[in-house]
Amino acid sequence: MAKLLSALTLLLALTACDFNFDIPHADETFGTQNFVSAVSIIELHNVRNGEYPEDLDELEFLGNWDAIWLSAVRYEKVDNGYNLFVERGWATEPNLVFPIRFKQGLGIQATNVEWLE
Repeated sequence: MAKLLSALTLLLALTACDFNFDIPHADETFGTQNFVSAVSIIELHNVRNGEYPEDLDELEFLGNWDAIWLSAVRYEKVDNGYNLFVERGWATEPNLVFPIRFKQGLGIQATNVEWLE
């Protein structure tokens, strides 16, 4: 009886959840989050240390969820900033488009993000 009640409780909990995740745009949704998170932590490192990290292993004060974007981007330090490529959104490489104003004041030199005027 206890197993049946547990199963019914789980079924009710699952049916109450909103699973309307936009699957067709999942790569772009997660890719955007991966890109924005990477830029934020990389730029914070620059503010704190006066230079961009040699690689992502130098980043400090990461949260548990940061491993998601760390594994989804490719970072390269270059002379005047860094290159940042989003290699995975949800499952594949996303097609990301950002307003050009996003990169204002940032060290991004090359990326696979498309910039719109």
